Amino acid sequence: MEESGSTGEVVPLVENEDYYLDHGLMVFTARYHLRRGYCCDRGCRHCPYDEAPKSNNDRNIDSNEQTK
Repeated sequence: MEESGSTGEVVPLVENEDYYLDHGLMVFTARYHLRRGYCCDRGCRHCPYDEAPKSNNDRNIDSNEQTK
């Protein structure tokens, strides 16, 4: 999997640095979010832009799966 950088170049994602797998779901790290450069307002688990702390019981995930 790859992500487009801010200048349009393709930057490969590095497992355990940009993301990790949690029960088969891809969870993006704070490093990934900082490289991306903005908050998507989707409640990502490791969002460095989020001011409110998340509890361990939050159902928000960093994958393409929609919450129910």
